[in-house]
Amino acid sequence: MRKLGANYSGDQCVFTVWAPKKETMQLQLISSETELLEMQKNDEGYFHLTVDNVLPGAQYFFKPEGTEKGIPDPASQFQPDGVHGPSAVVDQHAYQWKTNWSGLPLKDLIFYELHVGTFTKEGTFEAIIPLLDDLAETGINAIELMPVSQFPGNRNWGYDGVFPYAVQNSYGGPEKLKLLVDAAHERGIAVFLDVVFNHLGPEGNYAGEFGPYFTDTYCTPWGNAINFDGAWSDGVREYFAGVISHFYEHYHLDGLRVDAVHMMFDNGAVNFWEMVSVELDQLREKLGRSFYLIAESDLNSPKTVKLPENGGLGFNVQWLDDFHHALYVLLDKEGQSRYEDFGKMEQLAKAYTDGFVHSGEYVKFRNRKHGASSAGLPGETFLVFNQNHDQIGNRVGGERLSMLVNFDRQKLAAAAMLLAPYLPMFFMGEEYGADTPFFYFVSHSEEDLIKMVVEGRRKEFENYKWETDPPNPQEEQTFNNSKLDWEKRKTGRYLVMLNWNKELIKLRKTHPALKNFNKNDVRVTLFGPIGFALHRKSSDQKQELLCIFNLSEKESSFNIPERDGNWNKIIDSTEKIWLETESEEAYSYPQFLNSGDLLVVKGLSIVVYDLTVT
Repeated sequence: MRKLGANYSGDQCVFTVWAPKKETMQLQLISSETELLEMQKNDEGYFHLTVDNVLPGAQYFFKPEGTEKGIPDPASQFQPDGVHGPSAVVDQHAYQWKTNWSGLPLKDLIFYELHVGTFTKEGTFEAIIPLLDDLAETGINAIELMPVSQFPGNRNWGYDGVFPYAVQNSYGGPEKLKLLVDAAHERGIAVFLDVVFNHLGPEGNYAGEFGPYFTDTYCTPWGNAINFDGAWSDGVREYFAGVISHFYEHYHLDGLRVDAVHMMFDNGAVNFWEMVSVELDQLREKLGRSFYLIAESDLNSPKTVKLPENGGLGFNVQWLDDFHHALYVLLDKEGQSRYEDFGKMEQLAKAYTDGFVHSGEYVKFRNRKHGASSAGLPGETFLVFNQNHDQIGNRVGGERLSMLVNFDRQKLAAAAMLLAPYLPMFFMGEEYGADTPFFYFVSHSEEDLIKMVVEGRRKEFENYKWETDPPNPQEEQTFNNSKLDWEKRKTGRYLVMLNWNKELIKLRKTHPALKNFNKNDVRVTLFGPIGFALHRKSSDQKQELLCIFNLSEKESSFNIPERDGNWNKIIDSTEKIWLETESEEAYSYPQFLNSGDLLVVKGLSIVVYDLTVT
């Protein structure tokens, strides 16, 4: 893999930039006496220059033919003064890694999505480290950082990044990200990073000054698409493929979550992801560490996680939005207005047994048929959630699930996710039922752009028929209001919710039936108005789990399946320790059940029974 940008080795630095349509390129080293050095171009459109006595931290610009002044390196590894300032040389080999880490099995991962800027008061990589022990104690073993590639200002979700190789300066830059990854690995926690390859942000986007990174052949919600298959696309493909190897090799990451892969258009004979798959296999063998790719895709296509040789994109996992939608509309009576194509119990059952709910049916939201069947895909190829940055941040009040439904429904949601045959993911604070909002926020410096963002956000919510305007994303208070209150998890109902999730995670990690991701061993039986029993079996068929959910406020009844032996209760949401307040009256399900028993299922409750087959 070609190394782009500034690559430091000893006291020598090799500068490389792709600009196929430019005849000349100068390197502008910024020091007490600013130097302009001519770079040499090869036949593939890459300019190179090796410079002696350049130390880490040295700042520079590139000056392409036709530009009046120097501009930052599109493959910059650090922008100490922000998106408009000079790029800085980074010694990627200086950090001394403490942990000899080879990774964790995919099936074992419990994900936790977090935003660096709002996870702590300080909003830095380093400030996260003291909280890792709490996450590990909860059972979390994989954190997924929202994008940290350099974006404008110091407040942003990260999807406005314009330097994919560079680590956000206000979060602590490259060294502090490595410090966080190392500290997480010391505690047995994998680290994933959200990356954006479908567009670059509007402010500080200088890539087009160097080469044809964009194409008007396709259009995205953010403007022209990235040029993955048009003229000159070889350099663009190499640029983004390099981002993957850069973070894998230099930051010891365990994988990437790739934003909106359906907005990456590539009709070439060899798809971008097919190329990446070959390069990753070589890197995995070289580095000896696991590395997974997770896709966000709106296509409901099983091809996303199929191997390239079978016509797929080669991702290991994809987000399963259908699971969220199918469950949410049954928990929140207002949910149907948001997801009009969901609301049937059969859809939730299908989400458990198949994966995609929409697998070729007509969908009103899209005014067409949507999706294909995922019934044959193993469970570990899907990641499910009750909340994520989009589901919360794209509500006018930034409301979390804890602000929309009551405590019992939150417990049901947690159990529905953690007992599913898929990889689960919490959104930061969800494990204790945090009730601080999470808004959309930016900190642009260009006045016209700020006006466009504010107005665009207001019009977006007009379409949802909200009665109030969303908070101004540019105002710092919007950002500050989104910060977690970490102390809440220690008391009251927050502590109860935290312990509830701990208990469910512990069961997930220890019960053989929950370690089996073969969907042939998953059954769902519907009962009552909105009740269902999730039946899981171990891979050797010797242990079974019966998870009985009642999403209705009214009690219902369920016939216990015929089996040899007794069913033994292991989790009961109606017991005293799991109630929101001490003054509530506990119910408590029977400890043992016989085959064929008629069980009265209390409203808004979940009970789990275990059986060892003899």
